[in-house]
Amino acid sequence: MSTRSFFIDRAIGETRGVVTFDGRPERLLIARDGEDAAVAIGARSIARVKSVNRSLATAFLELPGGAPAVLGLKPDMERITEGQAVEVEIRSEPRRGKSAAARLIGPGEGAPRLLAPGADIETELRALARDGKLVEGLGAREAADEAEAEALETIHPLPGGGSLAIEETRALVAIDVDVGERAGADSKRVTRQTNLTALYAAARLLRLKGLGGLVVVDLAGRGHDAAALLSAARVAFGPDNPGVAISPVSRFGTMELTIPRRRRPIVDLLREDSCRSAALRLIRMLEREGRASPGARLTAACAPEVASAAHIYESALADRLGRRFIIVAREGWGPERLEVSAQ
Repeated sequence: MSTRSFFIDRAIGETRGVVTFDGRPERLLIARDGEDAAVAIGARSIARVKSVNRSLATAFLELPGGAPAVLGLKPDMERITEGQAVEVEIRSEPRRGKSAAARLIGPGEGAPRLLAPGADIETELRALARDGKLVEGLGAREAADEAEAEALETIHPLPGGGSLAIEETRALVAIDVDVGERAGADSKRVTRQTNLTALYAAARLLRLKGLGGLVVVDLAGRGHDAAALLSAARVAFGPDNPGVAISPVSRFGTMELTIPRRRRPIVDLLREDSCRSAALRLIRMLEREGRASPGARLTAACAPEVASAAHIYESALADRLGRRFIIVAREGWGPERLEVSAQ
């Protein structure tokens, strides 16, 4: 029987929540200190209407703090006008090149301001876990690190052989299924099993990476069992409902589907703010080494930009370990190169 487990890692500078499915990371939630609470999913605010485009049926909003958002206009709505204050709830977080999407609650009064933040990570995990146990401590740290590492990968091996590659473009998410080399195997049977396995793996990995919108899966081989693949896809992507739509396998051997976008993709957060992500990783490495080597002097080496980003977390780390570490900037290092040593 398939099982899900739930973890929360309360690290310096961020909180990470993880859901695993049969021991593999399925969802990764990250909330970093200092993030704009007004653009988080579920946040309710008073916003100001900056402009209205009737031809696009869209109102452009200014949220508390100045962040933009869009509001889709419906025929049954009261008329929205420029400069008006409205109460809204965030239904979709901003992502690369796109503003947050809001839902109208009703008219508002006064300046833009946050009325209620969205649910925090612990609340979300407890809602998912229901009566299940929420794991914290070292086990949660390891689960979150594993989830983060897998979310950043592009090519993922499949159980039993083969692989799939997941790449995001501005228009869609492309997934390529590769059978790999299996000498002497029944190619038709292997291809069918690889495609079925890939659909379940793709569903898990898209949830982990936080990707949605239009997804195109380039299936391996030809002459697909379209009915079996469509049935498998409906089961695999069931947890993403409501809002999932799946098309039959096309004559080109591709399957298209749409998955609702709700959160900012985790891969965007980790890659676009790569120096901060690396700095937080470095702080966790220092904390881990500090606990493994009580009393030792610790030295962390990293790129100058990562060292600068890590500076704001040094005080919090000193509260946990004491002032027994230094962070050294190394010219010519890339953001991904991090080293910690103890003496």
